Amino acid sequence: MNRKDIKGRFHRTLPKQPSLLNSRTMWGLLFVAAVIWSLHESGLFERDLVNVGGWTLVMRFLIAATRPELDVEFLQLTLEATLQTLAYGVCGTAFSLIFGLVGGILSSEVWWQSISLVKFPTPWLVVRFFLAIPRAIHELIWGLFFINIFGLDPLVAVLAIAIPFGAITAKVFSEILDETPRQPLMALLNSGVSPLNAFVYSLIPQSFPNLLSYAFYRFECSIRSAAVLGIIGAGGLGYQILLSLQSLRYEEMWTFLIALVLLSGSTDFWSAMLRRSIGAPSRLDLNLHLSKPKSTLQNTQTLAIHLLQGDRLVKVSLFAAIGLLIFSFWYVNADFTKLSSPQTFDLLIGVIQDSFPPDITKFYQLFTLSAQTLAMSILAIAIAGIGGILLSFPAANNLLLPEDNSHSLWGITVLVFTRFLLLFTRAIPAPIWALIFLFVLFPGILPGAIALAIHNLGILGRLMAEVIENLDQRPLRSLQALGATNSQIFLYGILPRTLSRFVAYILYRWEVCIRATVIVGLVGAGGLGRLLTEQLSSFDYKGLVSTLICFICLTFLVDLISATVRRSLR
Repeated sequence: MNRKDIKGRFHRTLPKQPSLLNSRTMWGLLFVAAVIWSLHESGLFERDLVNVGGWTLVMRFLIAATRPELDVEFLQLTLEATLQTLAYGVCGTAFSLIFGLVGGILSSEVWWQSISLVKFPTPWLVVRFFLAIPRAIHELIWGLFFINIFGLDPLVAVLAIAIPFGAITAKVFSEILDETPRQPLMALLNSGVSPLNAFVYSLIPQSFPNLLSYAFYRFECSIRSAAVLGIIGAGGLGYQILLSLQSLRYEEMWTFLIALVLLSGSTDFWSAMLRRSIGAPSRLDLNLHLSKPKSTLQNTQTLAIHLLQGDRLVKVSLFAAIGLLIFSFWYVNADFTKLSSPQTFDLLIGVIQDSFPPDITKFYQLFTLSAQTLAMSILAIAIAGIGGILLSFPAANNLLLPEDNSHSLWGITVLVFTRFLLLFTRAIPAPIWALIFLFVLFPGILPGAIALAIHNLGILGRLMAEVIENLDQRPLRSLQALGATNSQIFLYGILPRTLSRFVAYILYRWEVCIRATVIVGLVGAGGLGRLLTEQLSSFDYKGLVSTLICFICLTFLVDLISATVRRSLR
């Protein structure tokens, strides 16, 4: 064999260099182009955006943080508002989990395959389609709709949380069930066990830690949504914060904000402790397919051991959840008989009759506002994603290797400060952030985008920090043993293993963010949300239906893009 043949065979065995123009780089270029377009839509390059006269109010607001209202009677009012917000969140979560479990099973592929419906091979797609409609409409719109039916009844807040969150929970539960190993299920089915019994005794126990972990995450979201619903008059902390802000009583507002942060922080702490105890450290796992089947089984065995051995935290949490549920329904005192009253049916039928046919005469306005809404969501999630990535590393308690002095005073200070910052930003509802930024920014999509960005930054930063905390430390120790510096460990050991997960979380929050544009539109941030608010207040149901159809189509488009990009990252 001559030298030329050896050289040719050597070149044939070399792997081909991947092309720079692949699907990931194309999505990256589209993202950059979308951000530039969003900045143009916000008017950043065309007009003045800052209201100089508003800085005085901002300074008053910041100075008031040093002297919150601490009068005894006012603190009693704060406690009552806090309990009302908590009760709304608990009741809404209870109904959404029931709805989500039933809907999640019916919309899962594995359920329909287990009952062998050969004539209709994709019924789960039909169920998912119908569940996508209530999921696309924000809870604030549901709340405004139910106010027209039930009035200012606590039932409004409970249903407004339960319906969209139930549909969202069903979607996530179905994905968890579909990603759970099916070998035990198939073994029971082949043994002649009925599909329902096989499902209950095989798939549900395996996926239960992940289902429970997401249930706690949904509870945290319900607390924030309960505060948002207070803005439309449902009561609670959100309602009191809005009243204090409108009357420029910033000292009172800071007291309510502190109460909201403490409520959200307590929920977060309880959730983290329980999830760590049962072996499910992540609130939300969007990459279940990357997990080994053994990890799901180990989590289930860990949970079973804790329950059988009477783990104190699990037992206390169980009794606390039951007691909190009973207290919440008693405290809310919602009139559920209104759901079946003749007056409710008459009002509902009247609204339906007044809503059709939809008004399609304002197509150009809807198209323009849809573009503004999309631009607002892109700009918000870009800021939140970059900020969340930067803050997630100091917020992770295992960023430094155990051999380093990670428990130094400086490290603990940075960790506590970053986590408090993330907690504060996600605990404050996006409409409150929008109202604050409207002090110094003229109305438009920019203050809405910044408000959504700050709120989602807190959520993304904490979710991303959990990804870092759950990394396998063995490859990092191996790099350190080979003499790699801390920067090299970060660049070659941490960043490549977390970046795809970070992008998956950013895309997931983008789906949520496009729905949340409604709530900042309520306070004058522009987009379809502002038009929806105007149509609801003027009882323009025909125009409202056309706007909702446009908003749902926009939401489906974002969901489709997000799902496509997430699949390309796998």
